[in-house]
Amino acid sequence: MENLSFKDTAIVSCGTLRMELKQMQDEGFLDTEHIYFTTPGLHEDIHELERQLVERIHKAKEAVNQVIVVYGGKFCYVNADEPLRKMDTIIEEQGPGVVRINATHCMDMIASESERETIAQEMAGGEKVWWMTPGWVRFRKLVFKGWDKGLANENFPRHTGGAIVLDGIGYLDQYMAENPEDFLEYCDWMGIPMQAYPATLDRFKSLLREQLEKLENK
Repeated sequence: MENLSFKDTAIVSCGTLRMELKQMQDEGFLDTEHIYFTTPGLHEDIHELERQLVERIHKAKEAVNQVIVVYGGKFCYVNADEPLRKMDTIIEEQGPGVVRINATHCMDMIASESERETIAQEMAGGEKVWWMTPGWVRFRKLVFKGWDKGLANENFPRHTGGAIVLDGIGYLDQYMAENPEDFLEYCDWMGIPMQAYPATLDRFKSLLREQLEKLENK
């Protein structure tokens, strides 16, 4: 699409991706003034996730007629009480002009499944990896709210390839330099090493552009 502009479109996103979206805004790619965030880590509390998401969409629709939701479809909202209720069910209930980015979770917005397989091969010898984005580091207390060391021990160590942060904003290097003790404590809590993979935001931008084109062509 020529003369790409998000000026008349709002973004409603999980707060975990705040830094990536802010960078795209600073670069001028996201030239909208309407970006709304839910609290990071609400995949652990889907009822609050749904409440905040619907509230932010309603707020966005008061400003503009087009809304792109930046949430994964498969892993961000898993409703054990109503298994047939999906993230896309919530989106459809918000009426016309509301679409969702085509990705399974935030990591998938930065690198596709095939790209992640290649990265895992390159950086972890094909071993199982715990994938993260910078928001999982910055907003650790929210993303892992309620997790104790026991729960951490149940989940992280089986990822023998360690944790890989898909970093499209250069966050982890800065974090390690400025907060080395926090970084080492985080790795110790997880029980696995953490390393950054220097990604780009190109895939994220293309996924946003794809939904903008869909809205514009309706």
